[in-house]
Amino acid sequence: MPKVTYIYGDERIEAEVEKGKPLLRIGLDAGVPIEHACGGNGFCTTCMCRITQGMNQLNARNDREENMGVMDDPYRLTCQAEVEGDGDVVVELLDE
Repeated sequence: MPKVTYIYGDERIEAEVEKGKPLLRIGLDAGVPIEHACGGNGFCTTCMCRITQGMNQLNARNDREENMGVMDDPYRLTCQAEVEGDGDVVVELLDE
């Protein structure tokens, strides 16, 4: 089962996940305080993160991310990036 590690400030939280879940839901379920002003619908950028490991374990970037200007690696919206592979992912939450 893949593992996602969230890094924010001096904190580091690891969570095992099922494939197909977005990074936002995985993080919230693990107690990670991820900002998501639009409720996780891909209409803002408050949940934007930097993927420091495992970008190839996530689904392809979608139209919602591209419409919000999130077009370049290593950046993704946690609400739209879903774990699809069997490898680990490391997510660095961005300071607002």
